[in-house]
Amino acid sequence: MVLAFLKWVLRLGFAGLVLAVAGTAGIYYYFAPGLPDHKQLIDYQPPMTTRLYTGDGRLLAEYAREKRAFVPAAEMPKRLIYAFVAAEDQRFFWHPGIDPIGITRAIFTNLQHPGRRPEGASGITQQVAKNFLVGSETTIQRKIREAILAFRIEAAFSKERILELYLNQIYLGSGNYGVAAAALNYFNKSLDELSLSEMAYLAALPRSPNRYSITRNPTLAHDRRNYVLGRMYEDGYITAEEMAAAKDEQLTLRKRAAPEFAQAEFFTEEARRNLLAAYGEKGVYEGGLTVRTSVDFETQRVADQALREGLVDYDRRHGWRGVKDKLPSIDNWQHDLARHLEKTPFTGLKTWRPAVVLGYTNAGARIGLQGGEEGIIPHGDMAGRVRPVSAGDIVAVEPRAKPAGTYSLRQIPEVDGAVVVMDVQTGRILAMSGGWSYQRSQYNRATQAQRQPGSSFKPFVYLAALNAGMTPSTLILDAPIELPGGPGQAPWRPQNYGGGSAGGPMTLRQGLEQSRNLMTVRMARAIGMDKVAAVAKKFGVDEDLKPYLPMALGAGETTLLRMTTAYAMLANGARQITPSLIDRVQDRDGHTIFRHDPRTCMSCGGPGSAADQIPTVVDRRQPFFDSASTYQVVHLMQGVTTRGTAARLAKLGRPIAGKTGTTNDSRDVWFIGATPELVIGVFVGFDDPKPLGGRETGGSVAVPIYEKIARQLYKDKAPTPFRIPPGVRLMRVNLADGQPAPGDPSAIWEAFKPGTEPTGYDYHVVDGMTRFRPGGAPAPQGEEPVDPNAMMPPVWSVDPSADSGDPAVPPGVIPPPRTRRPTLTGTGETY
Repeated sequence: MVLAFLKWVLRLGFAGLVLAVAGTAGIYYYFAPGLPDHKQLIDYQPPMTTRLYTGDGRLLAEYAREKRAFVPAAEMPKRLIYAFVAAEDQRFFWHPGIDPIGITRAIFTNLQHPGRRPEGASGITQQVAKNFLVGSETTIQRKIREAILAFRIEAAFSKERILELYLNQIYLGSGNYGVAAAALNYFNKSLDELSLSEMAYLAALPRSPNRYSITRNPTLAHDRRNYVLGRMYEDGYITAEEMAAAKDEQLTLRKRAAPEFAQAEFFTEEARRNLLAAYGEKGVYEGGLTVRTSVDFETQRVADQALREGLVDYDRRHGWRGVKDKLPSIDNWQHDLARHLEKTPFTGLKTWRPAVVLGYTNAGARIGLQGGEEGIIPHGDMAGRVRPVSAGDIVAVEPRAKPAGTYSLRQIPEVDGAVVVMDVQTGRILAMSGGWSYQRSQYNRATQAQRQPGSSFKPFVYLAALNAGMTPSTLILDAPIELPGGPGQAPWRPQNYGGGSAGGPMTLRQGLEQSRNLMTVRMARAIGMDKVAAVAKKFGVDEDLKPYLPMALGAGETTLLRMTTAYAMLANGARQITPSLIDRVQDRDGHTIFRHDPRTCMSCGGPGSAADQIPTVVDRRQPFFDSASTYQVVHLMQGVTTRGTAARLAKLGRPIAGKTGTTNDSRDVWFIGATPELVIGVFVGFDDPKPLGGRETGGSVAVPIYEKIARQLYKDKAPTPFRIPPGVRLMRVNLADGQPAPGDPSAIWEAFKPGTEPTGYDYHVVDGMTRFRPGGAPAPQGEEPVDPNAMMPPVWSVDPSADSGDPAVPPGVIPPPRTRRPTLTGTGETY
């Protein structure tokens, strides 16, 4: 009887086992085909923070979806690993992927306490499967998929690799992913600096990061920490003494100090956009890139300050505009001002402070400042203004030198602008200021504002003319001209700036230095606007410049960055550059995946190279445009900064090739100036284009900003001359009639291509064209001869005994030229 019962039990048990195996197999074959490939974890790389640095190593920005710092398991403290194992998966080192004992215990516990939060049964390997592969959906199907994957993961990976994935991926509250980030942001420590108590606390967090927060629930946080310590003691990872000491330790949150970022907001945002275009959103926000940008912190600071001061200087010339913001009452002005500044951040200069007007006294307007202080704006500071402010007005003020406690009234300009500072040889952008304040407007006027360049475009018209055969001494008539308009339109009658008088026949140098519109139009018509458009395209000013004559005066549209880059290529001898904000990009493993500078360094860290050896950088770029013509226009542009519309820059005492630009009604004003090292571009204008006001020009608004930047950047640096290309001859010519005397200040050195040097001029003018004829010959019928004493420009002559001060042009070696007529090939005319 007993034997029969035992046989029945055995048969029943065997049948149950067969059914269990069959059921398990059925479940496996049902769910297995649709599971993710666990082998992808072999190459899995957790999302990491991308960091941008300035050229001198300062932190510029961080981009990440999850705060994480990856640490290999081999580099983690053993006790930290044991803390997580004791808290989350006691038998992790022995089970094959799931812990049957733990699952059974969790089932019975949950059955005994039906109203309580269910106890989890997922071990560390199952959590890896959940976090990486199947998601966190609370269903039986997900748990089955998780378990199958856990077995597969255990078969494919070592326990150390599984722990590495788990500890670097797990969410530990407050936006922290992984133990390294949590250690930094909770305790401001690296992993190897954590105490046993702090390790146990981190291991307590996976169960419920918010519930066990130190700040929200300190009692629960300590209780859970103590539970983990107890588990570590029971499993033999720590001694009783260590457990007791750790439990006595009070957990203290030590928030990591916010990283100090270098301030270059417009530059940083432009760099971020470039990175997104190159590596995509996932690459930037999860790729853990290390990006070395080109921005120089000090150069950026100087550019920002100069632009703001220049905008303020312009604004002060145009008077007080009134107050925009006002508190409804001054009864609780300290609180109300603070609330206002939270909603509307103050964007004044560093020396300015926000204030609220409290009323008037005999001394002036009484003001309250952020922080509770009070002060006075004296009546004298508001000269010419009839009580411009009243109680409750929110204003900007700046401390006066004396007496103490007095302030000057300030206002944030409505006008805006941009600055770009670029390395001439490489195109590296060292600074980019896109406006008054990034907080006020994220619109980058250096890269996004399409504006008319005005006369700052003229160097490219002159370059086209020089390349077409003209010389710096070619004569162009600066006189009124009328050209047909479009169908149904009135004739076009261009004018010189401000309606200025015509200058008669003028050389190319005089025309560019004085920015003569009339002669520029005649010159462009003579050579053809197709040639001007081709030059503009080659230098990147405008890819599709329409071949209309008004475009010669800068009527097209471009950006400050394009113009600055084009001037840089003029200054470097027409060698191609690509403007760049990023020098180098490294991936998470430190491998360089992008480098901007294409030049090769022949002695940088190679075998046998000495640490103090000066590197030899080989530049294999060839000029993309005639280098002689390019140098000629650069030489002409130096006259703009010594005698022309930017003559105030002559006091800087260095060669600067630059050009001012002022559009119709002074809606846009420019100055771009280049030396052999740096090019600095400046633009100023209202976002909604409107006139800047009478007598406001590139010379009065943009040039002073350039000067402030250049004075700082070139301080204590010796001037560097522009490189003269082979074949170009420097000849001393006179800006006054007659032969130049040695040391004559009116004599200058001019650059000519071989065979184009001028002699004496004998000419007459017909319809703006200066035609050469033998000296003394009668004028053809219908042509009026020119009185050489009244209209003829200075005679250009050669002084072979003069000293240029340039080793390339020693005194006495320039022979007098042959008697000839400077002509355009095949025409016998100069225009």
